[in-house]
Amino acid sequence: MSNQDLGKSSTGMQANVAALLCYAAGWITGLIFYLVEKENKFVRFHAFQSIVVFGVLTVMPIVLMAIPVIGWVMIPLVYLAELVLWIFLMIKAYQGEKIKLPVAGDLAEKNA
Repeated sequence: MSNQDLGKSSTGMQANVAALLCYAAGWITGLIFYLVEKENKFVRFHAFQSIVVFGVLTVMPIVLMAIPVIGWVMIPLVYLAELVLWIFLMIKAYQGEKIKLPVAGDLAEKNA
């Protein structure tokens, strides 16, 4: 899907830029764009996927802190995975691609 096929965003931005910004501050910007964007399904998809993915990744280290040793060792790995996923999703959204992650992508498609 090229940037020309993404349609117009009700935010006044190009849809690919709005989709990138859905991931900029994790679930927070995802929530903002999900509430603000009313028309563009591409932007709403990325917004909802951001809410789900980065919401889970925000809670996961808190849960892992309660697990002695193994949980503590896994926390830096979660942060590394979050960083890599964050960059990857922003790049793909800007390129106009709809990367559908397991579970989160299905939820996002239903709620876009």
